[in-house]
Amino acid sequence: MSQDFTKRGCDLMIGTSGYSYPEWVDAGFYPKGTQSGKMLSVYSKVFSTTELNYTWYQMPKAQAIERMCKNMPKDFYFAAKLTRTMTHEIDPDLWKAQAAQYKDGISPLVQSGQLLAVLLQMPPYFNRSQKNRSYLAYLIDELCSLPLAVEFRHRSWAQDSVFAELEKRKVALVSVDEPDLPNLFPKLDVVTNPDLFYIRFHGRNKDAWGSGSMQKQFDYNYTDKELDEWTDTKLEKMTSKTKKGAIFFNNHVRAQAPENALRLISRLIKTGKIQDRQAEDINGTLNNPFEHS
Repeated sequence: MSQDFTKRGCDLMIGTSGYSYPEWVDAGFYPKGTQSGKMLSVYSKVFSTTELNYTWYQMPKAQAIERMCKNMPKDFYFAAKLTRTMTHEIDPDLWKAQAAQYKDGISPLVQSGQLLAVLLQMPPYFNRSQKNRSYLAYLIDELCSLPLAVEFRHRSWAQDSVFAELEKRKVALVSVDEPDLPNLFPKLDVVTNPDLFYIRFHGRNKDAWGSGSMQKQFDYNYTDKELDEWTDTKLEKMTSKTKKGAIFFNNHVRAQAPENALRLISRLIKTGKIQDRQAEDINGTLNNPFEHS
């Protein structure tokens, strides 16, 4: 059974960016012999949420999304990436039609109440130019019927005026943990939507960042001290301002993402900063497959 947590009235959902990684079998997260088609079912026994990666590569189809929903617990939630043709490979003549197509494809998650957010993951070269500001405003307008979260990679978007506009539109600003490099968006605890905060842990592999290799860029194992930088200060502030929080680990190499996510959960429980609502004892319990591999 997946973990379900609460902190001072804020429901916390912690998981990973994607779940279908064959190397996670070798690393001990999935039992030996687990096929890709069975991974989400196993994953849902540990975590209560995940990011759908494939919707960035291809447009979601309602029939496939509906099948996925039917096989999942009703209290399992999805964040879905917006397809890359609306964030990275934008065609000015096609993106509006693509937005409509995306909304149709993702609609079963909306209808089932399992859509946590649609993630607008903007690329590092998407700076705060007038052209990009206008496009983002139009894109948010087209998708306004969906819960939205925007992730900036370029530092130029780290401005109060941007945060104020997101707050006005009730769009969640994605807080990121990534290397401290020139022009990269900084680590912030800014909340722009009272319904949801959203954090993504990408790892701090400074040497491999921008290498073009996902295996190198996202190869990172967070230390307890680095996780505590969030739990001791930033999370305190963010949970006090929202009804719900989503935290995803994207350092997927060698199953470091689920291990780090579980370690974060464990540290939060042990320090009394969150409660496991499904725990049978007052200290909380944790379904951790690494302890049995």
